[in-house]
Amino acid sequence: MPQSGFYAKVRRGLPALVGQWLRLGQADTDRLALILAETARVAKLGDPEATPSGATLVAWSEPDAGDAIPLWAARTATFLLVQMPARPVPESDDEACAWAYCWLRNRDFDGFEAAERALPEHLRGPLAAALKAAWTDRQGLRLI
Repeated sequence: MPQSGFYAKVRRGLPALVGQWLRLGQADTDRLALILAETARVAKLGDPEATPSGATLVAWSEPDAGDAIPLWAARTATFLLVQMPARPVPESDDEACAWAYCWLRNRDFDGFEAAERALPEHLRGPLAAALKAAWTDRQGLRLI
């Protein structure tokens, strides 16, 4: 039976998030992996030890790969997808949770309203519930 907590949804949604980057990125898989790793380094979204191969990136997009995907890759995929002119949106509740989780990890926000306002307009509706859940999860972790 799949876990139903917020973070479990995030882990299940990460492969779809990476999959969107693979589908919408306009390059072969090795180049998309390079772009992902270099963007992570330049944008300070993580520090990959090595650039993954295109095959690794494809493996990360498989439905059961959630636990294998490094956070830097998911954060960077979110960073890149949010900026795309194609205006992609998450295609499931789990994927929306992954997008929202990464959105909050990518920037510092003074409050939920600031995080919501900073979203591009086309993502406000699709991420509304997931962003609330992500914010609640984030605030809960601060109490520990």
